[in-house]
Amino acid sequence: MRQECKNFESRTYAGGETVRKCNLDLAPDAPWRCPENCHAYERRLADVNWAVGSLITPPTPPEPPGLDDGSAAAVLDEAEDFLNQVGQQVMADIRRGIPPLPDEGKGLRRFFKRRGNS
Repeated sequence: MRQECKNFESRTYAGGETVRKCNLDLAPDAPWRCPENCHAYERRLADVNWAVGSLITPPTPPEPPGLDDGSAAAVLDEAEDFLNQVGQQVMADIRRGIPPLPDEGKGLRRFFKRRGNS
């Protein structure tokens, strides 16, 4: 991805996992590639007298198979569509006043008890 684009964002979490993304969601092959001739590409401003830290982004992971033929983007699009549908269903349930499912996690507490507790 073009790290010099103002829409590029990279964040590394405490566990070492790094997220590299386009803030406008215009890079279907993120974190590996931006689209060629992206209409939203805009070079990051550098000489405006801001105090800017150094951009230390870990290396991009190797490209998976399927980037060139579009199959990787198709899988990600399908997953995004599914999550959007689930989100819409949850919001519709909340608006209709349907209570969430009972807390099924309570049944797992018996497996994760601290020693000495019953």
